[in-house]
Amino acid sequence: MQPDAITFNVDGMEPATQGSKRSMPNGVMLETNKRLRPWRSHISDAAISTKHPLTRSPVSISITFRFLRPQSHFNKSGLTSKAPSHLTSKQKGDIDKLSRAVLDALTGTLLHDDSQVVQLSAHKRYTTPDERPGALITIIPLAT
Repeated sequence: MQPDAITFNVDGMEPATQGSKRSMPNGVMLETNKRLRPWRSHISDAAISTKHPLTRSPVSISITFRFLRPQSHFNKSGLTSKAPSHLTSKQKGDIDKLSRAVLDALTGTLLHDDSQVVQLSAHKRYTTPDERPGALITIIPLAT
């Protein structure tokens, strides 16, 4: 029998990317995104709060990243007709770098290692009026 899916929300902070590093004179590599550490902490806290044990099985993961729309997308009447439907802004990040931050934050909380991920589905979109920025994450353990 296959274990149940684990679904949880990471609310209250816009997703951050992981991937770009800066070399220090002493040879240490530092992440360039200052928002990465707090974002990964939010993910880890939400994962731990599910109270699910660490899994070592292969998993499928689905992530929906939610971002606030910029004020420039609105006018007095609401959303402008020129506001884009899809989030493609470079400032919000590449979907692969957004996903990398999530997978690394899940390592040691719900996953033994992110190499267990054999299937990944990721989406980024703008929040609806009743949502907060963040991410919806679903982990589905697969039969071995």
